[in-house]
Amino acid sequence: MPTLLGIELQYPVELSEKRAIFPDMYIPSTSTGHSRLVPENPLARGSVDAAIRSVLNSSEAGKVFSPVDFLHLGSRAAVDKVLSRLTAAGALRRVARGLYDVPRTHAVLGLLLPSADDIAKAIAGKGSLRLQPSGAYAANLLGLTQQVPVKLAFLTDGMSRTVHVGNQSILLKHTTPRNMATAGRISGLVIQALRHFKQVHTDDQVVEMLTAKLTAEDKAMLLADAPLAPVWIAGVMRRIAQCKV
Repeated sequence: MPTLLGIELQYPVELSEKRAIFPDMYIPSTSTGHSRLVPENPLARGSVDAAIRSVLNSSEAGKVFSPVDFLHLGSRAAVDKVLSRLTAAGALRRVARGLYDVPRTHAVLGLLLPSADDIAKAIAGKGSLRLQPSGAYAANLLGLTQQVPVKLAFLTDGMSRTVHVGNQSILLKHTTPRNMATAGRISGLVIQALRHFKQVHTDDQVVEMLTAKLTAEDKAMLLADAPLAPVWIAGVMRRIAQCKV
């Protein structure tokens, strides 16, 4: 089952990206697991170049990286130089400022798209900041709406900014510690989805959908985290937690 920032989801999430054609040096792969995607450079063994290629080759195809992921291998200047060289060669694709992925292709679909999950993890960067899906995006992740919004909104304890990836945008909005108290937990996703619906539109159907979708463990977490939510949302969370299907 797919996850987003540690939360199990019922629906796959894909993030739009422009299609592109890369040089012949790029070796396409249809693998969904570990695969050799970045050609080795024998002359660079033992260097930052070789170390970065090794990390890329041992990672799941389609994973999104930022330079921060490689700073344990060399200086920022050396890492940036290697990433620039790999991008120029077509072994990496620059999906946004400071974000790269190893392009994947499918025999029928062509160039595959990076997922919102992979991009969010790369932005978060080894736990240095937290992200919490919010708004229509949170509702979509829970299956309460079917349409993926053009702007994917996240609350964060980091700086506010907007990351553009193809025709889609990822909006990061700085918020208070209280709003981030449940970040990365199913209760945080529920709180933000209900905020999006507002009290007037949170009807029995919404409650029934969440009751059917969430596990007993999820409901226990809702009950435990209810005091961290606005009063009306806390009431809905307790109602969901106490319902049985």
